[in-house]
Amino acid sequence: MTEASKQWDGAAVRLWLEKRISAARADQVAAERGGRGEQDDCDKAAAEEMVCTLLKSQAAADSQSAFAEALKSLLDRDDHVWRGVYDDGRFDRHVRTYIRKLLKMTKDIAGFEHIRRFQ
Repeated sequence: MTEASKQWDGAAVRLWLEKRISAARADQVAAERGGRGEQDDCDKAAAEEMVCTLLKSQAAADSQSAFAEALKSLLDRDDHVWRGVYDDGRFDRHVRTYIRKLLKMTKDIAGFEHIRRFQ
Protein backbone atom coordinates (compact mmCIF):
# COMPACT_ATOMS: atom_id res chain seq x y z
CA MET A 1 0.00 0.00 0.00
CA THR A 2 1.44 3.39 -0.91
CA GLU A 3 1.36 6.49 1.24
CA ALA A 4 -1.18 8.20 -1.03
CA SER A 5 -3.68 5.36 -0.75
CA LYS A 6 -3.97 5.49 3.06
CA GLN A 7 -7.41 6.57 4.19
CA TRP A 8 -8.60 7.56 7.65
CA ASP A 9 -10.62 4.77 9.25
CA GLY A 10 -12.58 6.01 12.26
CA ALA A 11 -13.68 2.51 13.27
CA ALA A 12 -10.06 1.30 13.34
CA VAL A 13 -9.03 4.32 15.43
CA ARG A 14 -11.85 3.70 17.94
CA LEU A 15 -10.87 0.03 18.18
CA TRP A 16 -7.23 1.03 18.65
CA LEU A 17 -8.21 3.46 21.46
CA GLU A 18 -10.21 0.74 23.24
CA LYS A 19 -7.31 -1.72 22.99
CA ARG A 20 -4.81 0.88 24.24
CA ILE A 21 -7.03 1.67 27.25
CA SER A 22 -7.13 -2.03 28.16
CA ALA A 23 -3.38 -2.39 27.67
CA ALA A 24 -2.65 0.72 29.74
CA ARG A 25 -4.76 -0.58 32.61
CA ALA A 26 -2.92 -3.91 32.49
CA ASP A 27 0.40 -2.05 32.46
CA GLN A 28 -0.69 -0.06 35.53
CA VAL A 29 -1.52 -3.24 37.43
CA ALA A 30 1.85 -4.74 36.53
CA ALA A 31 3.64 -1.56 37.59
CA GLU A 32 1.72 -1.40 40.88
CA ARG A 33 2.93 -4.90 41.70
CA GLY A 34 6.50 -3.78 41.02
CA GLY A 35 6.48 -1.40 43.95
CA ARG A 36 8.21 1.94 44.31
CA GLY A 37 10.69 1.32 41.52
CA GLU A 38 7.91 0.99 38.95
CA GLN A 39 6.07 4.22 39.77
CA ASP A 40 7.30 5.93 36.60
CA ASP A 41 5.91 3.07 34.49
CA CYS A 42 2.61 3.38 36.34
CA ASP A 43 2.48 7.13 35.61
CA LYS A 44 3.30 6.47 31.95
CA ALA A 45 0.50 3.89 31.66
CA ALA A 46 -1.91 6.24 33.46
CA ALA A 47 -1.04 8.99 30.97
CA GLU A 48 -1.77 6.68 28.05
CA GLU A 49 -5.06 5.59 29.61
CA MET A 50 -6.13 9.18 30.27
CA VAL A 51 -5.42 10.41 26.74
CA CYS A 52 -7.10 7.43 25.08
CA THR A 53 -10.13 7.61 27.39
CA LEU A 54 -10.64 11.32 26.76
CA LEU A 55 -10.34 10.82 23.00
CA LYS A 56 -12.65 7.80 23.00
CA SER A 57 -15.36 9.74 24.83
CA GLN A 58 -15.43 12.31 22.02
CA ALA A 59 -16.67 11.79 18.47
CA ALA A 60 -13.31 13.01 17.17
CA ALA A 61 -12.20 9.67 15.73
CA ASP A 62 -14.57 10.03 12.78
CA SER A 63 -12.25 12.36 10.87
CA GLN A 64 -8.52 12.94 10.81
CA SER A 65 -8.82 16.71 11.25
CA ALA A 66 -11.23 16.45 14.19
CA PHE A 67 -8.95 13.90 15.87
CA ALA A 68 -5.93 16.18 15.40
CA GLU A 69 -7.86 19.14 16.81
CA ALA A 70 -8.92 17.11 19.86
CA LEU A 71 -5.29 16.16 20.44
CA LYS A 72 -4.15 19.77 20.09
CA SER A 73 -6.77 20.93 22.57
CA LEU A 74 -5.54 18.31 25.04
CA LEU A 75 -1.98 19.46 24.47
CA ASP A 76 -2.97 23.09 25.12
CA ARG A 77 -4.34 22.31 28.59
CA ASP A 78 -2.23 23.64 31.44
CA ASP A 79 -2.52 20.63 33.70
CA HIS A 80 -3.76 17.08 33.44
CA VAL A 81 -5.46 15.44 36.40
CA TRP A 82 -6.06 11.70 36.62
CA ARG A 83 -6.44 9.08 39.32
CA GLY A 84 -3.59 6.95 40.66
CA VAL A 85 -0.74 9.30 39.74
CA TYR A 86 2.44 9.29 41.82
CA ASP A 87 4.28 12.35 40.48
CA ASP A 88 2.20 15.10 38.86
CA GLY A 89 5.10 16.68 36.98
CA ARG A 90 6.26 13.38 35.56
CA PHE A 91 2.68 12.43 34.67
CA ASP A 92 2.14 15.72 32.85
CA ARG A 93 5.34 15.14 30.86
CA HIS A 94 4.20 11.62 29.92
CA VAL A 95 0.79 12.95 28.82
CA ARG A 96 2.37 15.56 26.56
CA THR A 97 4.78 13.00 25.10
CA TYR A 98 1.96 10.57 24.36
CA ILE A 99 -0.18 13.30 22.75
CA ARG A 100 2.74 14.25 20.49
CA LYS A 101 3.13 10.59 19.52
CA LEU A 102 -0.57 10.40 18.61
CA LEU A 103 -0.34 13.64 16.64
CA LYS A 104 2.47 12.14 14.55
CA MET A 105 0.48 8.92 14.07
CA THR A 106 -2.56 10.98 13.04
CA LYS A 107 -0.57 13.04 10.56
CA ASP A 108 0.98 9.94 8.99
CA ILE A 109 -2.18 7.81 9.33
CA ALA A 110 0.05 5.04 10.60
CA GLY A 111 0.11 2.77 13.62
CA PHE A 112 -3.61 2.48 14.27
CA GLU A 113 -3.66 -0.98 12.74
CA HIS A 114 -1.45 -2.34 15.55
CA ILE A 115 -3.88 -3.45 18.26
CA ARG A 116 -1.70 -5.86 20.21
CA ARG A 117 -0.93 -5.05 23.84
CA PHE A 118 2.75 -4.37 23.22
CA GLN A 119 3.49 -2.03 20.33
